[in-house]
Amino acid sequence: MSHYEFRQMRPNEQHDVASLIRESTNCWYEANGKAPIFTGDPSSTMLFCDVYEALDPGCCILAIGKETGQIAASCFYHPRPTHISLGIMNVHPDHFGKGLARQLLDRIVRLSDEQKKPTRLVSSAMNLDSFSLYTRGGFVPRQIFQDMTLAVPDEGLPECTIRGFHRVRKACLDDLQDIVQLEHELCCINREKDHHFFLKNAMNIWNVCVIESEDTKRIDGVLVSVRHPGSTMLGPGFMRSEEDALALIRYQLDQYHRGGQPVWLVPSSCHSLVAELYGWGAKNCELHFGQTRGKWQEPRGVTMPTFMPETG
Repeated sequence: MSHYEFRQMRPNEQHDVASLIRESTNCWYEANGKAPIFTGDPSSTMLFCDVYEALDPGCCILAIGKETGQIAASCFYHPRPTHISLGIMNVHPDHFGKGLARQLLDRIVRLSDEQKKPTRLVSSAMNLDSFSLYTRGGFVPRQIFQDMTLAVPDEGLPECTIRGFHRVRKACLDDLQDIVQLEHELCCINREKDHHFFLKNAMNIWNVCVIESEDTKRIDGVLVSVRHPGSTMLGPGFMRSEEDALALIRYQLDQYHRGGQPVWLVPSSCHSLVAELYGWGAKNCELHFGQTRGKWQEPRGVTMPTFMPETG
């Protein structure tokens, strides 16, 4: 007999889930000799609940201890027209080793199978336990991403020539359908409501920029970023070329992240892009795998996933 019940998160449990995300994530990093990820205001991890409930209400499964009533584990998931994305999953340190992550994963995979959709996720290459969990569950690593970070001076990055930089501009709601079409063309996924959410920017934490082609003014790339105490990242992004990606990254860093130290993920296969970023002083801080269970198509161009939100 199970000592846990599984059900959807209730609105009055969001603060407890935010605390679980902070405690579980920091505990894992510290146990593996790393600095904790969430070091600011304890309430900063409410960002995950706030954003994910705004995007996908009711899409968080909890494991609740039957005797204690304590939230032992949580997992967000994100249904999209083309796939279901596995979001942030956490198990409380008091409940490690009880198989809760596997049981949460099984429920989301079952939902994907019922809807005949692939399941997608981005997982840390450092965490062999999660790697084993996902690959045993039928996920296949398809891409390797380098997590790169750079401290951006208050006055911005030193001047340098970036090809195509003059073609980058801030995006607007009128760009929505072109953005959706480009992502489907390059990545074979549909996240229209995500991009509408970023462009509306009701939380005042998102920035979206696009790069246009020289002649036709078509959109050749998109890069979103978030700046918040709970997450400071570039992404999601998708571009036709490494040159487009470099211009978009530069624009985001200079326009929206001065004085900060954002993180972003780039495919390790993009050798020229990675080399240029090293030249700016960017460093690697982790590695991640893009994994898929079910149908998968090789993306074109450059893809830059993110952890806020994990909907790709």
